[in-house]
Amino acid sequence: MVTINTMLIFGLGGQEILLIALVVLLLFGGAKIPELMKGLGKGVKSFKEGMKDVDDSVNKADE
Repeated sequence: MVTINTMLIFGLGGQEILLIALVVLLLFGGAKIPELMKGLGKGVKSFKEGMKDVDDSVNKADE
């Protein structure tokens, strides 16, 4: 049986995650959060593309 105490994300419990979410909401406001997430998504996509380019370059060098 899985309890809330065993469901930890990065060692954080439910109360800590809720507190962090509330602080972010207070700092940035509801209107800015979608813009921040969009920027974060673009950054992750760019990082993945860069890693793929590095892998392709390494594979070409091995041939």
